[in-house]
Amino acid sequence: MNAPVLVLNTNTKRENGRKAQLANIMAGKTVADLIRTCLGPKSMLKMLIDPQAGVTITSDGNSVLRDLTVEHPAAKYMIELSRTQDETVGDGTTSVVILCGEVLQVAEPWIQKGIHPTIIISGFLDALEDALKSLHEISTTIDLSDPKIVSGVVKSCIGTTFMNTWNDILCKLAIEAVTICAGGDLMKAKGKEDIDTKRYARVEKIAGGDFSESMVIKGVVLNKDVVHSKMRRRIVKPRVVLLDCSLEYTKGESQTDVEVTTATDFGKLIELEEQYVKRLCENIIRVKPDLVITEKGISDIAQHYLQKAGISALRRARKNDNLRLARATGASIVYRTEDLKETDVGIAGLFEVKKIGDEYYAFISECEKSTACTILLRGGSKDVLNEVERNLQDAMASCKNLIARPELVPGGGASEMHIATTLSKKAKNIEGKKQWPYSSIAVAMEVIPRTLAANCGVDVVKVITELRAKHISNKENSTFGIDGMKGTIVDMKELGVWEPYEVKAQCIKTAIEAACTLLRVDDVVSGIKNENSGQQQNQMGTQQATMMPQVE
Repeated sequence: MNAPVLVLNTNTKRENGRKAQLANIMAGKTVADLIRTCLGPKSMLKMLIDPQAGVTITSDGNSVLRDLTVEHPAAKYMIELSRTQDETVGDGTTSVVILCGEVLQVAEPWIQKGIHPTIIISGFLDALEDALKSLHEISTTIDLSDPKIVSGVVKSCIGTTFMNTWNDILCKLAIEAVTICAGGDLMKAKGKEDIDTKRYARVEKIAGGDFSESMVIKGVVLNKDVVHSKMRRRIVKPRVVLLDCSLEYTKGESQTDVEVTTATDFGKLIELEEQYVKRLCENIIRVKPDLVITEKGISDIAQHYLQKAGISALRRARKNDNLRLARATGASIVYRTEDLKETDVGIAGLFEVKKIGDEYYAFISECEKSTACTILLRGGSKDVLNEVERNLQDAMASCKNLIARPELVPGGGASEMHIATTLSKKAKNIEGKKQWPYSSIAVAMEVIPRTLAANCGVDVVKVITELRAKHISNKENSTFGIDGMKGTIVDMKELGVWEPYEVKAQCIKTAIEAACTLLRVDDVVSGIKNENSGQQQNQMGTQQATMMPQVE
């Protein structure tokens, strides 16, 4: 067995020192340039073709990067950066990669001039600390009880997406879903960081119909029909039992042997099976439910007994659907029918099976104390619905961030330009070589307003120069930024474009720290086995073996 040979996965030579740092910077810049046009309301779309020849059209930075196939380790690290941002705060996935790429770009001249990476990183981290302080200065706390303010923030977050035509509907759906998951009141949930919309706010996409028919259902929607044709398909205020056990005869393991000697023995076996299933059904009927939902199967005999007792049943529900049903109805998931008690039974407002298109959907809705919901999306095609879902997830993430920390900063690149002008002033008071990388962060922060202006097709140099002059002249102009639709300089207060503080702070922090990590790398090696090297080693070993003298 050949030992792995250390090789660089892009070139045949090993890269170290300054070469490795410059190669990583180049890879980071390439990834950032790829999604630069995806920023802002005038963003361009990317067409992604997956290995199965499926096509996805989107402007969501995380979706674009997630489907990329890259070989360079630094490029992979940049893609991981976007995924981390999405999992942490759910928004700013494009901005964080663009900013990180720009930070790497401004570090390149100092690397080439021979300044040690440790000095550059030290300057960057000092600038990061001052940038976060500067960002906090222009943040404003909001009142979550005012629906207009919350709605305005969520609208500005999804206004940069392809689906900004349906801003109002998307915003309403997102806020309603998060409110349900938060317990019904945003003010009471203030400061909560554990609102799990990914698990308890499920998106059900049904192609066909108009987007205006989309709604949030306070409960759960399952793509299922009742197991027996005579079972009730509509029940008002049903008593619900949730099971994680099978309502059919449990077959023996492979070691079990049954010997049938007479003609009546086989009939007795079937009779025992029926008695076992009947006993399971009697345990359920004892608590008088109207609806039974299980994660396992339901045999024909069990269907007969349940239907006879007037009970509707759904089978093979997914585990996460059962967990959401438990939160919606207040029922407990039971693993043995013998353990069923009255306290395990939940209550829903309405159970109804509807046929939409060719599919049957079971609605368990109008649950009063539900902390789980289903967002029903209607649209023309699956591609459109997939893009709507991506934008809806961003909107819900923005709403969650507001609950965790109800602070806002101006959008449209105003926050970045304020940080840039503040760092430029402070850089003059720093002594030594550290001043250069410190001031470079001020230049890098301008990439967001610059990209917004570029995507609008205006004269970038002229607009950015005017905006910078406005910020330097007066501190009160710190809310001025770029109108993403027209490319003009406007006051974000008047335009109503705000971003959650949590998203912006996380974006700046992640981008600069990731750039510092890449600059620390001074050697790129690989433990991947090189087949050619292995063959050469085998040949050398054979030659050595033939040259060895024979011992008698």
